[in-house]
Order: sequence, then structure tokens, then C-alpha cells
Amino acid sequence: MDSAEEALRNWLAPGRHRTGDRLPPEHDLAAMLGVSRGTLRTALQRLEETGEIVRRQGSGTFVGQVATPTAFVEGLERLEPYSMLARRRGVQLGVRDVEIERRPVGVDVGALFGLPAETEVAHVSRVVLAGGEPAAYMTDVVHPDIALPAEAALRRAFERGEMILDVLLAQGVPIAFATTRVLPRLLTPRERVGQLFGLRRTTAALELEEIIHVTSGEVVHHSRDLFGPGGMDLHVVRGLDVERPAAVNPVAPEAGAAAGGAARAGRVHRTGAGRRSAPSAG
Repeated sequence: MDSAEEALRNWLAPGRHRTGDRLPPEHDLAAMLGVSRGTLRTALQRLEETGEIVRRQGSGTFVGQVATPTAFVEGLERLEPYSMLARRRGVQLGVRDVEIERRPVGVDVGALFGLPAETEVAHVSRVVLAGGEPAAYMTDVVHPDIALPAEAALRRAFERGEMILDVLLAQGVPIAFATTRVLPRLLTPRERVGQLFGLRRTTAALELEEIIHVTSGEVVHHSRDLFGPGGMDLHVVRGLDVERPAAVNPVAPEAGAAAGGAARAGRVHRTGAGRRSAPSAG
């Protein structure tokens, strides 16, 4: 691995970029690294061959995909539907035991929505399958001001592997951000969720309680997602704020100072639309 390739790979490390992020133009990257365009292109070609970047003619260079080992791999840095996470993993999602009903919102979620506890709202629950196996039991409550599709259409969306967040985005709901609580849970074979997962003994599980806000700050969606064994790899990636890759050929301080002095001694002025005037004398 040459130094330019290594510097790029370090810069593209998880936590700094996500799949699909666009990289700077080649001439900017070459300047950041302190290498020629030819050296940079060789390094980019190697990263393209491994799938770490994707180059699209006329569009630019983008961060590629990174393989991960579980049904859902979730970082808390970005809000996105589980359907998108599954697509990146190449996991086929399915659904079973779908229940859609209207019933009172209850005290806790009613307080989030700013509604009386007896207000009837849509409640949705289902078991999400990943590769044909139960991965999560999901429950959603949606604010009554949000017009959901008809029940048959909603069931078809779940069968396609979509989530309520996908539906809200497709409806044009101006989603802004979400707050998420991560809670440990124990499931037993005797409780309903344990039976839905087909458990034979008490098993540890992970619960994510999420509250979604629109751009006005109002809450429009509350969910509790319970992930069984192997259903979720949850992580938080933290890294230094690095705006550019490390230079391969950094300029020494003495050389940089000399170059700066030389540039000031014979600097070229730009005037108008890129025209150049003569070097100044001092």
C-alpha cells in the first residue's frame, strides 16, 4: 500500500464519512495530500477496486460500502430508516403478525403529542424479519394530524421492508431529528414478545425508544423497537474532527516560510476575470 492510498484510507475511516458521501474534487484531494494528480488517481483506483469508493463519470467520487455482520448495524450519528440499513447490508426484510388499530394514545405518549390521554390515534405493531428470521418487534404511534395510508397500503409497505419513517418521509412530513433512548431488556418465553421471537429461555434484548420531531419541534411519532439476539449491533463512533486527509508530502516549516517569502516577493495580482498583472517589485 503506498502512502497516498494509506492516507486516503485513514481519512475514510468509519465515523468521519458515511456511505454515499461525496469526496472533494481530485485537484483538491491532490493538494490536501501533497501528491500529483497521477499518484492520487492510482490510489483512488485501488480504493475503487476494493469497493471503498465509487467513481461516477460526470458526478464525482463517493464513499463506498462497508460490510457489516448483523441484521441491523446502527450508529446513533444519523437518523435513517432501518430499511436503508438493511439494504446496505444486503439483508432481505419481511414482516409478520402485523396489527394496525386505533385506540387511546395514553398518558405518556399523549403528553409528548400534547393530546389528552383518551385521544384515539393509530397504533402499529409487527415482527420484522431479517433473512426470514425474527429480528425485531416494533411498535409505532403516529400523531393524528399525520394522514397515514390506508391499512392495506400500509401492510404492503411493511411487506416491502419499509418502516414507518419511510412512510412519513414519502408523505412529505418534514422530519427534523429524533431523540433515542437505549434500554436493556430481559425477555421470557412466557410473555407475548418472547413467544413472537420463539424464545425457549430468558434472553437479553435491546430496546430503542425513539421520539421523532418535525422542523417546528413538535413530536409526530413515538416508537419502541425491541431487538432480539443478533438483531442489532448498536454502536457510537466518535472521532476527531478531521476536515482533510494528512498530507503525504508535508512542506517543512523552514521551506514553507521561504516559499511564502518568495511568493510575497514576486506575487502575481489577479484583476478582473482572471487577468494577471505584472509581479510587484516589493
